[in-house]
Amino acid sequence: MADPIDPAETLPIDPAARRGRGTASNDTGRFEAQQRVAVHDGWDLEEEITPLRTELRHETARSLITYNRSPDLPFDRSINPYRGCEHGCVYCFARPTHAYLGLSPGLDFETRLTARQNAAEVLDRELRAPRYAVAPIAIGTNTDPYQPVEHREGLTRACLEVLRDYAHPVAVVTKGTGILRDIDILAEMAERGLAAVGISVTTLDPDLSRRMEPRVPSPAKRLSVIRALAEAGIPVRLMLSPVVPGLTDPEVESILQAGRDSGATTASWIMLRLPLEVAPLVEAWLREHYPDRAEKILRRLREMHGGKLYDAQWGRRMRGEGVYARMVATRFDAATRRLGYATGSIPLRTDLFRHPPRPGDQLTLFG
Repeated sequence: MADPIDPAETLPIDPAARRGRGTASNDTGRFEAQQRVAVHDGWDLEEEITPLRTELRHETARSLITYNRSPDLPFDRSINPYRGCEHGCVYCFARPTHAYLGLSPGLDFETRLTARQNAAEVLDRELRAPRYAVAPIAIGTNTDPYQPVEHREGLTRACLEVLRDYAHPVAVVTKGTGILRDIDILAEMAERGLAAVGISVTTLDPDLSRRMEPRVPSPAKRLSVIRALAEAGIPVRLMLSPVVPGLTDPEVESILQAGRDSGATTASWIMLRLPLEVAPLVEAWLREHYPDRAEKILRRLREMHGGKLYDAQWGRRMRGEGVYARMVATRFDAATRRLGYATGSIPLRTDLFRHPPRPGDQLTLFG
């Protein structure tokens, strides 16, 4: 049996290798029996450090629509054409889902992606099922549907085409500028009350954004996306998410103002969430990038979650509790009232839903 590895002998991931990535760790997921670590091989040879590359594999999906019963969410179903997300947001609450694939919620989440190549076909089949009852579908609630690989794969657009053909309501959430490519479909659907878009803006500071969300379009570009969507008649929600205490919270009012000036009509906010493997990733990131503020930020989070970095209880996980959480909520409410934002869900129609004819179907005389 091999000798156990001394943690002191393990090697950190070289900054040159992880340049442009959100995390500094690729720790093994929680379901794995063994940990994979890098150790020095004893050879003092100079080696070229190459940046981590994004890998994409294709998966044949058996189902696509995921249902939830969470009282914290304004929708009960969603679809995600991709697993993992190249945007690399260090705070992403979806990172722990990569552990179900036997991969790390750290760098694997950003670099080892899966495209569900038959997403549109499966969606069509599920919508056509006799027992299907229509309600708005959310896209992008787990991983961004407009991350860079979408430019090549086109899975999100293919799903939107299916939803358009069924006159099915859809709410899209993204940080990506790639959504502008699909503005033709979304504008057509929005004209019929079938589409709305949420754009997440975490900060207006481009340096902070690049550190925290390394492959996401800049805040200025996201605001330009809001403007373009609004000008096309597509209702847009400004998503102030997540609010990072002691880091982005001073920007609550300025972000809401910028979103309103760009054409957003509704707004929402979520406090930073640190489920499972996300907590150590964010803590390490804070200590690397903001060592002078790390303890204060972590202390604020513990104050809102009963001494823990995160509490997953419904009703508390999105906002936290206590004085600080109430203060942020009060500021948000005051700013949205002053700016004329609506804060509820953007209403979408469900009465237009129909099965589009398939090749060979007999057409009705009174369609």
